[in-house]
Formats: sequence, structure tokens, C-alpha cells
Amino acid sequence: MTKIEIIKLLGKIIEPDTNKTLEELDAIKSLNILTNKVVDVVIKLPSLNHLEDIKRQVATIIKIDLAYPGVKIDITKDLSIKEEVVVSNDSSKIKYLAIASGKGGVGKSSVTANLAYAFKRLGKKVGIIDVDIYGASIPFVLDMKIKPLDLDDEGKIIPANFEGIQIISTEFFVPRDKPLMWRAPIASQMTKMFFESVAFAEDTEIVLIDMPPGTGDIAIDVRELLPKSDMIIVTTPNIPASNIAVKAGLGSKEIGHNIIGVIENMSFYYNACSKEKEYIFGTGGAELVAEKIGVDIIGKIPLTTITENTILFDMTTIQGKIFMQIAANYLERIKK
Repeated sequence: MTKIEIIKLLGKIIEPDTNKTLEELDAIKSLNILTNKVVDVVIKLPSLNHLEDIKRQVATIIKIDLAYPGVKIDITKDLSIKEEVVVSNDSSKIKYLAIASGKGGVGKSSVTANLAYAFKRLGKKVGIIDVDIYGASIPFVLDMKIKPLDLDDEGKIIPANFEGIQIISTEFFVPRDKPLMWRAPIASQMTKMFFESVAFAEDTEIVLIDMPPGTGDIAIDVRELLPKSDMIIVTTPNIPASNIAVKAGLGSKEIGHNIIGVIENMSFYYNACSKEKEYIFGTGGAELVAEKIGVDIIGKIPLTTITENTILFDMTTIQGKIFMQIAANYLERIKK
């Protein structure tokens, strides 16, 4: 196999943002076969939005299809090309809704899971991206069996499935109970992979994003990957927790997220004996967050005893009915 023949094969790879081949983009700047049979290729692209995907395709062609022992891939952005943002594949059809909080322990992941279930009940095809990289909870919230995920014919990850809800999480990529000791750049790469290399079903309409607490790197990564995502802030009635939620909301607003409202979780406990609401964690948290951020309170979720393995609420519960109302209101909102 000559260098020209290898370049011709690599030239058939499509750059998703432009929908052009590497040959059409004149992206392959050099290719050499080193003395140890390692192929050294230099590529320049108009954007690096699909860097890992293109690297994987190059490596597959050289190492698997052509059986070379190794490949060195150097991909950089071609600064001579003005980047044009083009939404690729079916991502334009998907509405992304991020669920965020100021701190952990406020029930953000349970809110995410229950909203996903509510959207499903309303007939929507739903997915969840669990970008709480270091503290992924969605598979545990849903009591899912953790097993490796498969790839489709294009090398994209097929998400796990829970009762029709598509789910991607770091829990499917690491041994159970193993802590992730990753620096921020690696976590950012994982986040990027979740958005660019996962094969959600073509008819997917809504993807919820279970965000990590706070306003760190991943929140900024999500903003860069999804410039038009909506966001809900989750807090509890506890004022100290709500003060932190205010910071998360203002920080998210500052970097461009569209915050549509506040959900107060564990808002109160209904005492069936006294027929009264008991405010175990105090009151006023949601009001504080909503006022400081400048949005509405879109739901208050009562505290309850969990008796099942999962914490999904059915329609016999007040919690289930509130989540259904929040989901229905959101669908009405995005129609406008």
C-alpha cells in the first residue's frame, strides 16, 4: 500500500460540521510511513468539534483495515479557514435541557430521572447524558445493571436503555466502585465524547443533561458544546444550600445558559396523621434562588419515604403528578 493509496482512503472520511470529505477539505497535509511501519499523518481541520471521532476513523483504517502496527495522528485546526458553525446529523431536532444545582445532595439526579420519565409518559423519545463525571448517579438512581456499551456500525456508542429512556454515563466505562482520579482535561474529553460520539435514536426529541454541582469546567464545556441549551436549577428549602444554588444559577446565566426556572426539591413532608405539611428543611429556598436569578419557580417536590429500589414516582403520587406538570409546561414552552 503506497502513501498515495492510504491518503486516498483517509480522504473519504467525512468531517461532520462541513459534511465534506477530508479530500475535499484538503485536510491531509502530510503522511509518512516510518521505518518501524508506524504511519505518521498530519491533518488540519476547519474545526475540532469532532476531533476524537475523526482520530478513531483514521486509526481504524490504518491499524485494522490496512493492518499497520501503529499510527501517529496529529490533528490541528486550520487557522486559515474561517470556522462556520453547522449543526450536524440530527442534533438540530433534539432539545437539550440541563438540570443543575449549586451543591450535591439536593436531589438533582432524581429530578433528572423523574423528568425524563415524565417526558416519556407524554410520548416523547428521551435520553439522559450524565455529565456529573466524578459523581455519576443516574444508573444508581434507576437501579440499572452496569455493563459495557456496544458500538454501532459507524463506531458510535449505543447508549444504555432503561424502559425506553436512553442513558449515557461514566458508570458504563469504569469498574463498579472505582473512583475517577481524572484531571479536568480528561473529564472534558469524556464530556465531549458524550455529545459527539453517542448514537441516540434518530427520533430522539429531548435529552436531559444531569450536570455536576457548581460552576466548574464541565458547565463551561456544556455551554461550548450546546450554545442553545435550556437549564433548570434545583435547590432545597434550606437557605445555605439555596445561596450556593444562586451562585450556580448566576454563573450559568453568565456563560449563556438559558435558565427557565427553579425546582425546589424536598420542599416539605406531608404528615398523613396530622394532615399538615411539615417543613423539615425550612422554607424560602426556591423563592430566594428565583428572585436572585430572575426566573420563576416551576415546581416544589414534596419529601417522601422511598420504598422501591428506584426513586421514580408513578401517577398515584403527588410527586409524579408535579413532574408531569413540569414536563407538560416545558413542552408547551418550546412550542412557542
